[in-house]
Amino acid sequence: MAVPKRKMSRSNTRSRRSQWNYQPTALVKVRIGGREVAIPRRLAKAYTTGLVDIED
Repeated sequence: MAVPKRKMSRSNTRSRRSQWNYQPTALVKVRIGGREVAIPRRLAKAYTTGLVDIED
């Protein structure tokens, strides 16, 4: 993990924090067991192969 070499000023810290934006997880519709489910793209293969079960 990166470690700062110097103390960051309050104004720099707050301006850095204000630039952070939340990106919601993109969901993909997959047909499993005769029904269509919206799941994250990174889990689509696991659901189709049966490694992860769908909770109701």
